[in-house]
Amino acid sequence: MAHQTLQQCFNVVPGKITCLQTSKEIITGEVFIVQSHGQSSCWISASVQLYSSTRLDPNTGKGKLSEKAYLKHGKSSEHNGTKITKYKVKFRVEPDFGIPGAFLIKNEHKHKFFLQSATLEVPANQSIQFNCKSWIYPFTKTKTNRLFFSNTVYLPNETPETLDELRKEELESLRGHGTGERKEWDRVYEYDYYNDLGNPDKGQEHVRPILGGSDSYPYPRRGRTGRPRCNQDPLTESRPTKFNLDIYVPPDERFSPKKLSEFIEKSVQAIVHFPLPEAQSIDEQESNSFESLEEIKDIFSRHKRQGVEGWIAEELKSLVSDDLFKEIKEAGKKDPIKFPLPKIIEENELAWKDDEEFARQMLSGVNPTVIKGLEVFPPQSRNGVWSSIKASHIQHNLDGLTITEAMNQWRILILDHHDYLLPFLNRINTKGICVYASRTLLFLRDDHTLKLLAIELSLPGSSADMEINRVFLPTTQGTEAALWLLAKAHVAVNDSAYHQLISHWLNTHAVVEPFIIATRRQLSVMHPVHRLLDPHFKDTMHINALSRSIIINSGGILEKILFTQEISMELSSAIYRDWRFDEQGLPADLIKRGLALKDPDNPTGVYPLLEDYPYGADGLEIWTAIKTWVTDFCSLFYTDDDSVRSDVEIQAWWSEIKNVGHGDKCNETWWYPLTTLMDLIEALTTLIWIASALHASVNFGQYAYAGYPPNRPTLCRQFIPNEGTHEFAAFLKDPDGYYLKMLPARFEMTIGVALIEVLSQHTSDEVYIGQKPSPEWTDNEEVRQRFEKFHENLQKVERKILVRNRDPKLKNRKGPAKIPYKLLYPDTSNIGIGRRITGKGIPNSISI
Repeated sequence: MAHQTLQQCFNVVPGKITCLQTSKEIITGEVFIVQSHGQSSCWISASVQLYSSTRLDPNTGKGKLSEKAYLKHGKSSEHNGTKITKYKVKFRVEPDFGIPGAFLIKNEHKHKFFLQSATLEVPANQSIQFNCKSWIYPFTKTKTNRLFFSNTVYLPNETPETLDELRKEELESLRGHGTGERKEWDRVYEYDYYNDLGNPDKGQEHVRPILGGSDSYPYPRRGRTGRPRCNQDPLTESRPTKFNLDIYVPPDERFSPKKLSEFIEKSVQAIVHFPLPEAQSIDEQESNSFESLEEIKDIFSRHKRQGVEGWIAEELKSLVSDDLFKEIKEAGKKDPIKFPLPKIIEENELAWKDDEEFARQMLSGVNPTVIKGLEVFPPQSRNGVWSSIKASHIQHNLDGLTITEAMNQWRILILDHHDYLLPFLNRINTKGICVYASRTLLFLRDDHTLKLLAIELSLPGSSADMEINRVFLPTTQGTEAALWLLAKAHVAVNDSAYHQLISHWLNTHAVVEPFIIATRRQLSVMHPVHRLLDPHFKDTMHINALSRSIIINSGGILEKILFTQEISMELSSAIYRDWRFDEQGLPADLIKRGLALKDPDNPTGVYPLLEDYPYGADGLEIWTAIKTWVTDFCSLFYTDDDSVRSDVEIQAWWSEIKNVGHGDKCNETWWYPLTTLMDLIEALTTLIWIASALHASVNFGQYAYAGYPPNRPTLCRQFIPNEGTHEFAAFLKDPDGYYLKMLPARFEMTIGVALIEVLSQHTSDEVYIGQKPSPEWTDNEEVRQRFEKFHENLQKVERKILVRNRDPKLKNRKGPAKIPYKLLYPDTSNIGIGRRITGKGIPNSISI
């Protein structure tokens, strides 16, 4: 009887066990991992746990946590040249587990891997998407699991109770504690000054001021790396002895494996093709100047392999990491890559000399954001000194108008590189550098093209209220025409440095980085504004970190090629002093520069004063499309002004931007108070404009215009000679030779070409404005619909741009050089076409 009872128990127990097993629900998933170079095809050791978004664990105050599941059955495929491995994962959860809202992943392997995305399938055929796009480092390094939230977004006060604590903990973990050196695997966002540009341990000539945190040198903040301080200056951060690509940025900000590989490859190709041959043959050359324009043109079609040997090999080996040196050596053995001719000389080799083309580039070239309406004639310096340009210099050239009439009709414009530059010239004009501060006056013709009126070149006088000025007038014949060409070259030199240091670096790269850091620290990835902004921050911190390593640092590329040399970044700090966020949006910028009037009845908010200003016309179309999208997006989540004021994360974000990220501007009254929905929309529209369209307009046309250095030289090595001097005699004897010797030397010129060739390239993983960041970037149907409207609006802009470029009456859109203006053509249909120079397309972010 006892035996029978026991047997019955055994019979019952297995049934119960079976019952318990079958009561479990199954959640299946797929995890996508991008293979980096050298990584084995399918070997990843990682576990995943799910957090419920609908069932609370009373013991933890967080969503229920599933048991671990492991990535299995990796299957690799290739998509647009990228190898992606898909792993299956299966979770057995309790029936009341609910809907997953987050997952933890633990890398139990010894190598990092790049997690692209994950998808979960739950009962009732519901699919949950996770956009990850992040490096996952071994647990042995991080000592913590990595958390990812699903694509569902919530304002802070709407967060499910199950995810609320996770949301707060995740943000807290990202803020760090501001001490110690950051390691590659640290996922921490902290601020620092630009205290890593100099290298005092290398010598006094490498000492540079710390930018940011002082009245003397105001500047935006950068991401903190925490490297040890220099021995010679405890305030300056030390630098690696060799250039490498391992400078710290948080893992989520690093290039994808494919992009990093492309970046290295393209940089190596450019180095081997352009500056390396000049360096190799430096001992063989009688002159360090190019002897003719034809010789400059020939640098684009070299056919000889460039082996890396001798002294240049030793020099390179001391400067770059072993891996990078090996890549350069290998590239030198390969057949040379053919580089395209820059557009400026493709159709007409001499178009760059044309006055109309010179003026047109101020409206539709690579630096169209500086020209402005003239407010007072003659121009007056900040210190009260009047310009030497007289009415008699320009009155005859105003197509029948008086100066007063032309001014009243907004038809006299100025390219002004005078006031900000003059105080620095005594320090700049040393070591063979010879530059002026310049003013260029232009007249707006009836056909809306610009006519050059006069160029004034200035040097500092013996006292602060004195200047040494020379005025040059346009002419096409004789000695005066040759002098006019030299004057235009000096203006182009001013504009080139301003473009690189201010229009490009400061006004896009540098000012955006604090917004990225604040977004990561104060806005949860679940916040809708984080989701809106995230595509516009892709790769920016990484490219900025690389720039600090090799481009803007002491002895870096910009110091080698620009006339500003070692004061380059100090100059950008001086100009940041006048920077205002509320003037960075295009309508406000046009009003400030006197090129538009306020017009509340116009959808753009302004009435343009120039009918054929390609940057302004196309830019306003893009601005309006962005603002419409931002308005549509924000209106889905914020019902009124109170909902903006009560959003604790958005208020903390804005406060940190003002008081820390742009802390040197914290007391300015022009910051939006961010107490209304319209404040938020204007701020977000401006930020997206800077990161996308503004950067595209000043970056991707560089090779077309500056790839041919005579069109946009970066320094001058001779002043314009005065009559009666030996220099003037030499000039009269050989004007062309004098001009070529005035331009940068061979090596510096080719370094500049190599740099802009790399910067002008679109990468194969580029995501253009109006394109979805990923197939399932949001699970909100209303957001998807509004985004589709944004995409359609941008396609309308594309059609308008093509129509404008075909209109013969709009002469500034092509000019004598026959370069159609496409720098603000969104290129929404360009998906994974590959890396190349296109001169068009607006990437979402400052990614190069």
